[in-house]
Amino acid sequence: MGRHTGGSKAARSLRRMAVAGAVTALASTNPLANAEPSEQAQPRVLGGTSSSTDAAPWAVALTDTYGNHFCGGTLVSAGEVVTAAHCAVDPLTGAQRSAEDIQVVAGRTDLRSTQGTVGSVQDVWVHPEYRDITSGDDLAVLSLSEPMPQRPLPMVEPGDTEAYAPGTTARVYGWGRTSENGPSSDTLRSVDVPINADDSCKSAYANYDERSMFCAGYPEGGKDACAGDSGGPIVADGKLIGVVSYGTGCGRPGTPGVYTRLANYVPLANDLP
Repeated sequence: MGRHTGGSKAARSLRRMAVAGAVTALASTNPLANAEPSEQAQPRVLGGTSSSTDAAPWAVALTDTYGNHFCGGTLVSAGEVVTAAHCAVDPLTGAQRSAEDIQVVAGRTDLRSTQGTVGSVQDVWVHPEYRDITSGDDLAVLSLSEPMPQRPLPMVEPGDTEAYAPGTTARVYGWGRTSENGPSSDTLRSVDVPINADDSCKSAYANYDERSMFCAGYPEGGKDACAGDSGGPIVADGKLIGVVSYGTGCGRPGTPGVYTRLANYVPLANDLP
């Protein structure tokens, strides 16, 4: 779909930077292409605790028109949601989801309830260099038909590196699986994970690209994002620093979760028109 010209300055600028940086995107093959199916990299809160949209009003669920949850996202302005590019792709057909096929649910801690706000999507922007989850640029912006009343979350500053310093504690939010092969959670959960050094991430994933990714998790595993958390927020110091992208299984030792490095998609000039 074409780029949406409305929306917040922050999200418009994010899209501008993403296009400007597209020429540096990786286009390599899946590092796990020869692995057994259960070992394949998977788009994907494990070992966490119950959370609430009262405390995290910017955490949103993405559903289809029948109300089936498939991904998460983050409200970054009243009218725009940041999520993963792979969430904007139908896993069965490989085609991009149409705006009409996506609903954004905000303010609903328990997805079985009718609380909160359900918003429709006017436009779907997907990073132009996105090819698959292991190649980077796993980023999309949903422009909403109507503004939402929930409080948005500020994004990380452009070019920020401190937010990704190894050992920094970040919190992941989502309604995904609470065990690798278990069902998704009906209620919002969150978990704290430490950000890993890039060298450690490269050891775990051959295709790891420090320009577009960062990884987080404990060496012994046990705490992680999981299937259904894709596109959701990872937050540090009160700011959105990344988007849940992929991992091998959930919470396995030596395989941290991989996230889109949002600071490298926010422009170095905040005053872009």
